[in-house]
Amino acid sequence: MGCILWGGGGCVVLLLLGFLTATVIHRPKGPAYRTEAINNIKQVNLELIDFDNDYGSFPNASTIPAVKAATATTLSLGTSSSNDLLRQLIATSTYKSEKIFWAKTAGTPRKGNDVLGADALKKGECAFTYIAGLSTSSDPNAPVLLVPVIPGTWKFDPKPFNGKAVVLRIDGSARPETIDKNGDVIIGGMNIFDPRQPYWGGKAPDIKWPE
Repeated sequence: MGCILWGGGGCVVLLLLGFLTATVIHRPKGPAYRTEAINNIKQVNLELIDFDNDYGSFPNASTIPAVKAATATTLSLGTSSSNDLLRQLIATSTYKSEKIFWAKTAGTPRKGNDVLGADALKKGECAFTYIAGLSTSSDPNAPVLLVPVIPGTWKFDPKPFNGKAVVLRIDGSARPETIDKNGDVIIGGMNIFDPRQPYWGGKAPDIKWPE
């Protein structure tokens, strides 16, 4: 009907508008989600640096007593997951937000909502895999936060960020890394978690996956 009333030119315009609309609606979300993850991981990095300045390292089992003594926090500070250890950052920060620990992955259906107390960083609200036992004096190339790692493995899920992983290193750099067909991120010909990587010093990294 539009083509009859508007003529051939009007029909072309309608077809173009329809194509553009469909393109916007179906545009892949991966790059946007990846950008969000990078922005959030950079914010967590600032909290890690502040924590290191106050406690001598990034959050680990040995910093829990000092955090409890300094803050009288009622948050659950454990050691079994990244949720547990990164909760120390919320306890000590003036920022008091759990939103920066979230990224769009298959394992984070709940978006951080700043309901703190016993609800802080509940299952599904922390996306980042955390390497415990590091500090600002560790090898600058060592990864400290990574996403989206498949819990319990060295593998990455290629789906959330269109075949990319986001990796934060000690030097503060946060950038995408390519996930290969096997689900690995390869650095210098080796898996990023391989103890032979120079930045691990021959020791397996203490990997804490998110809940």
